[in-house]
Amino acid sequence: MGLVAHKTTVLLGGAAMAMVLGVFQAGAQDSAIAEATTNTAEKQGRVTLLQRLVVGAGAEKVAIDTPQAVTVVNQEDIDQAQPETVGELLRRVPGVNMSGSDKLLGQSINIRGIGGPATAGDEGRIIVNIDGVSKFYEQYRMGGLFTDMELYKQVEVLRGPASSTLYGSGALGGVVNFTTKDASDFIADGQNGALRLKTSYDSNSTGLLGSAIFAQRVNENFEFLAAGNYRYAENYTSGNGHEVLGSEISAPSGLVKGTFRFGDNNEQTLRASYQHWTTTMLDQEYNQTGEEVGFGLVDRKVTDKTAIIAYENPATDNRWIDLKVQASFSDTVNDQSEAAIPSLNRTFGYKTYQFSIDNTFDFSGENYENYLTVGSQSNFQERTTLKSTSGTHPQGTRVATGVFAQNEFIWDDRLTLITGARLDWQELEPTDIIGATKKTHTAFSPKIAAHYKFNDAFAVFGSVAHTERVPTIDEVFDSGALTSDLRKEKSLNYEIGTAFSFYDTFQGGDALQLKLTGFYNDITDLITDHGNGVTPRYDNIGEARIYGAEIEAAYDSEYFFGSASYSHVIGKDITNSTWLNTVAPHEFAFTLGGRLPEHGLSFGWTSRIVAAQKHVSSIPFMREATDAFSTHDIFVTWKPQEGPLEGWDANFRVDNVFNEQYREFLSGTPGKGRTFKVSLAKQIGW
Repeated sequence: MGLVAHKTTVLLGGAAMAMVLGVFQAGAQDSAIAEATTNTAEKQGRVTLLQRLVVGAGAEKVAIDTPQAVTVVNQEDIDQAQPETVGELLRRVPGVNMSGSDKLLGQSINIRGIGGPATAGDEGRIIVNIDGVSKFYEQYRMGGLFTDMELYKQVEVLRGPASSTLYGSGALGGVVNFTTKDASDFIADGQNGALRLKTSYDSNSTGLLGSAIFAQRVNENFEFLAAGNYRYAENYTSGNGHEVLGSEISAPSGLVKGTFRFGDNNEQTLRASYQHWTTTMLDQEYNQTGEEVGFGLVDRKVTDKTAIIAYENPATDNRWIDLKVQASFSDTVNDQSEAAIPSLNRTFGYKTYQFSIDNTFDFSGENYENYLTVGSQSNFQERTTLKSTSGTHPQGTRVATGVFAQNEFIWDDRLTLITGARLDWQELEPTDIIGATKKTHTAFSPKIAAHYKFNDAFAVFGSVAHTERVPTIDEVFDSGALTSDLRKEKSLNYEIGTAFSFYDTFQGGDALQLKLTGFYNDITDLITDHGNGVTPRYDNIGEARIYGAEIEAAYDSEYFFGSASYSHVIGKDITNSTWLNTVAPHEFAFTLGGRLPEHGLSFGWTSRIVAAQKHVSSIPFMREATDAFSTHDIFVTWKPQEGPLEGWDANFRVDNVFNEQYREFLSGTPGKGRTFKVSLAKQIGW
């Protein structure tokens, strides 16, 4: 609605650019994104889903060797899924669900029953980072993350509050780290530049994407990348043909990044980047988290900007230096006008200035390794609500500083012991709010985690983590909250699990991994939103418990691959003896696939089987129960490795093959019906 019909231009333009590139002979292949493996996996030559590198402090690890539930989604997964939204990709991660809706502006992340748009502060319980920059946005009937997956090469999901030590207090659900593309991801060995053009089509919403990436290595010290995308889509339809109003997309985005390397062996790095995403929607449905039409239409322009300058010095010849410094600026603005309800003509914004520094000290000996990481993160955040005199969405500023230390001890390549603690302080100051005064809070987040490998095939792990989430500007200064003196939320989380690794199981050179994790999260003083009109609007409930289990399996061989996951989460409000309305039902997901490496061809079948969710409560908001459903997808990927078609990349996919009519429990809109997706890309190098 109200969109300029660029779809024909985007599709034909992108295809034309790709065809122009096709006349060049034998361009360089897409460079593979580096993935670390365990020593055994390297010897066998197989890297499963559970052997992907997890970014963190201390020694490099892969997912199966971490004492925490971690999933890494890489470039291959992104290309295969061809997602229009973040939710289309992350819903395949165990324990992770998208709440709000499947609309572009209605998405929020939920991990293990924590997170969602029903209350403004829910998004603060999950930390979302883009290249290490914390992204935060809260507005009623809007989601909390505005971006395009075409900008990224990897997404790392760390489940549970144990990540609070490194990333910030309050990560009751976990941490999601997005990593943008680099020039080196596209420049092949022996070459200095690359150009990649891509176009894609989505049948359900008549979705179109045009994308161009230019990467250049100027010399051995400097390289840069420039990427531009334009994504368009009309309203999608569910399985029974229902049109979901307000789900249209018209969003250009871009990324520029420069990397300068210097010093001994060029190991010091200075990196600067700028990312820009925007959408202008005329006569759009105001409510983006559901289908309620009582708020009418609105003209809305949403812009998200992220600017970063970072310095890294691993100093491999100095055990006392492994330094990382980063300064950044994040700006998210939603400018609303021509609203059916005049009071909704407002401009909502978050500006955040951040600075972080950390260093890792190496105290390793003959048969042990020891890494101590200490650091600090500080930020200044300004929340604005212009054009409004309403007491909701209050204006204010937040100044916060956190200091942390984490020690990782590894003995004989068998025992890993990680201990850490973090102390955070924040001050909230209102802007022109009568009756409101400054509020200060502190939070403490300690943890201990252990992982023990009995041999190359079997390991056990466990952790105990405590974190505290301090209240947000909205919770403290909302007009209905001024009579309340909120206490910080406190979480105590226990995890225990086992991991199995097998090689040469069904054929020579294959790899099979299995990881089982059980968790128990006890949350006290959980901040609850009772809705506008209730005083106090926000208060603390006594205790909530969230517990469950996750199972992950992955297999890879020369001609076959597969993965499977199962998650079961239960959440209860102990104080009121009710169910928590933010907990998705248990589900089983799997992927089975094959490949013909000599032809650059891979193909497979993906399924999600989701149980019914009848555990609903009227406290604080009634959520509609959902029935069980299953969705099934097929995909084919073709990447010729030699010959005249080398450098081409084609992906074909059918989502929801059987056109299932369904609704996710945490979503206010039904899911997409049957959707055909196709993408075509061409890369040349020089």
